[in-house]
Amino acid sequence: MENQLAHELHVTYFDADCGRIRNESFDSRTEAERFASRSCVGEESWAVIDEVAVEQARIAA
Repeated sequence: MENQLAHELHVTYFDADCGRIRNESFDSRTEAERFASRSCVGEESWAVIDEVAVEQARIAA
């Protein structure tokens, strides 16, 4: 088994429709930024993008 380091982008945002803080994960910065931009629609809305290193186990065939 081989471990590799991968990166995920986590978008934490305020969902004004339900009044809760939520989060989504993305593989590319472009997708994360697009989602964050769409999430910020009102005066109370906000979104934060965090890049997170994730260790993935890979099993050799």
